[in-house]
Amino acid sequence: MLDNLVKWSRVKSPWVLHFNSGSCNGCDIEILAALMPRLDAERFGVLLQGTPRHADVLVCTGPVTAQMKDRLIRIYEQMPEPKFVVVCGECGISGAVFDGCYNVEGGIDKVIPVNAYIPGCPPKPEAILDGVVKLLTALKEG
Repeated sequence: MLDNLVKWSRVKSPWVLHFNSGSCNGCDIEILAALMPRLDAERFGVLLQGTPRHADVLVCTGPVTAQMKDRLIRIYEQMPEPKFVVVCGECGISGAVFDGCYNVEGGIDKVIPVNAYIPGCPPKPEAILDGVVKLLTALKEG
């Protein structure tokens, strides 16, 4: 019964941490637009957090650069279990236009495990919100 209560609370109130690992900021603007009152992400319980110790979902944008790789791993390790990673944008998925640069490691999944991908350059706020809701639905179903 306690496990069901914990699962219910995670699905009903995911706390999100946003991390930019070196993108052009196009996806960052769209993530913030998804959190604004127009789309009302709070109706799903989504709350933006400033610290990884309180976050359930890590939303990443941009390709992983050599400079940001260690920081991304540290932030991921600071998150409590169970933790989930959502990648927004083509750069975070594959490196896109930054792929092949001297300091780019590649997509986010080259460094940490990823649970959901939201494609687009940049993805629309509706798509970001839909991706988070689908992740929550998957969690709810088990």
